[in-house]
Amino acid sequence: MAIECEDFLGPKGFTAVQISPPNEHISGSAWWTRYQPVTYELTSRSGDEAAFKDMVNRCKAVGVGIYADAVVNHIAAGSGTSIAGKSYGNRATPIYSQDDMHHGSDASKNCEISDYSDRSNVQNCDLVGLPDLCTGCSYVQEQVSGYLNYMGSLGVAGYRVDAAKHMAANELGSMLSKVTSNMWHFHEVISGSGEAVQVDEYTGIGEVTEFSYFRALASNIADEGKLSYLSNFGESWGLIASDSAVVFMDNHDTQRGEAPLTYKNGNVYTLANVFMLAHPYGYPKVMSSYNFDDHDQGPPGSSVHGSGNACGKGAWVCEHRWTPIANMVNWRRYAGTAGVEKFQAPSGNTIAFCRGGKACVALNRGSGSWNANVKFTVPAGDYCNVVQSDDPSSCQRITVQSDGSANFQVPSVGAIAVHIGKLAATTILV
Repeated sequence: MAIECEDFLGPKGFTAVQISPPNEHISGSAWWTRYQPVTYELTSRSGDEAAFKDMVNRCKAVGVGIYADAVVNHIAAGSGTSIAGKSYGNRATPIYSQDDMHHGSDASKNCEISDYSDRSNVQNCDLVGLPDLCTGCSYVQEQVSGYLNYMGSLGVAGYRVDAAKHMAANELGSMLSKVTSNMWHFHEVISGSGEAVQVDEYTGIGEVTEFSYFRALASNIADEGKLSYLSNFGESWGLIASDSAVVFMDNHDTQRGEAPLTYKNGNVYTLANVFMLAHPYGYPKVMSSYNFDDHDQGPPGSSVHGSGNACGKGAWVCEHRWTPIANMVNWRRYAGTAGVEKFQAPSGNTIAFCRGGKACVALNRGSGSWNANVKFTVPAGDYCNVVQSDDPSSCQRITVQSDGSANFQVPSVGAIAVHIGKLAATTILV
């Protein structure tokens, strides 16, 4: 990860990278072993504490923050030996006892989550057999806040609270109030119709994952003829306030189940990510993964940075390196906080819009090429289509006339994007 920050993420303008839980966890090859904590020591399948510190410092040096996935709702299920050789089991770990878990009259047992319309069941029972921590208890709060504060002292820029909806918002807020490190954070709250626990309960203590985002957006990109519906996409669609939302097309969990679009959908998935990065709603998060064939499959045994870079060469997918996705990150930086302007929808399959007079985009979901004739708000000139390349010596040139008009071809299930930081020529048309 340190190498990726230095070689790619930093130069491409990424703000941060969310890493898998860095704490000590159960042994095993499945992806979800990282989500079963044994202690909060910084030893994991990814490396030891020294390697963690090195990564944080090297990424920070090139302007990329590290966001740690914080698993603080539960401990490891079952019994066994951790990746660092510590024993756990019988609803206890080296740092927690049975009394630190939610339980009934018998501390060795607890209910299982089975009814999402029942708040107590969701927040006090065990999630898929994982012993549920008493997050309202002072000792647990001290352990968790101490762990987060320590990561903050090492320079970690932020954290994601895993399974936040399974902790009462007031208890979680109390626990996080003890975190004195100035780290940005957001909460995983999976929304569901008719459920007792709702997303907006957590917006007062941090940003929240807006799962309704990809559910709403995916079908309007996956299906032909619906792209034009996105003219007012955002809060008017029932999504939470933009400044509270963390958005994504898929993540480590949903790409194995709920997400309608993943890397396996090729150009359609890429188009969805281009829209997500171009549109001002929420704080976007891009997935980066590896090829998998079944739900539990863990990462490849080979390193991304071994002999050369293995991204896109078999086991490692690395969606963040796909040219259209990677180059849209700086596009978004140039757009800044500006809203959508000049939204145009010549057909159900084609749209174009700009932001702040600094960045414009055109998307085509149709089965054929689109001969676009649109109006842009960027200054007149020749620009690189950064979806294709951001190298002025070889990129597709998009010419914007003095009246804002631009004519170009957009390939099927493709896009063009321009911003003022990537002029393809030094002359400006007048």
